[in-house]
Amino acid sequence: MASITISLPDAAKDWIDEQVRSSGYASAAEYVNELVTQERVRQGEELSLEEVRHLIKASKASGIGTRSMDELFAEAERLVEAKKARRA
Repeated sequence: MASITISLPDAAKDWIDEQVRSSGYASAAEYVNELVTQERVRQGEELSLEEVRHLIKASKASGIGTRSMDELFAEAERLVEAKKARRA
């Protein structure tokens, strides 16, 4: 696994640290990696098999969600429409 060093404003680091604490991430690196993966998916980039396996494992570990299927589908439709609007 590769590593990089980045500099962030104190407020950004504090916010990331809070996300790590409140969302159950093991580290800031894990949280930032999740953000990068989400952005890659949002941009339509294909993920490797290893990355997909990691996403599935993380999904299983997160537990049962609280949203209904109708809410999930409504959110998916909203995301698709937003993506279409950005492309127009």
